[in-house]
Amino acid sequence: MKTQTVTLVGAVLIALTTLSACGNTIRGIGQDTANTVNATQAAGKKVVRAAN
Repeated sequence: MKTQTVTLVGAVLIALTTLSACGNTIRGIGQDTANTVNATQAAGKKVVRAAN
């Protein structure tokens, strides 16, 4: 193989690895946000029940 081809394949593999890591991070942020919303709603319901 030519050096240019090896370099191109290496760059593509690095790019794919980086993008897959970003995808996992974004998915994790989405899950954290959903958990925060659920916890806030549950706390609000507890406050309403305590006030009654």
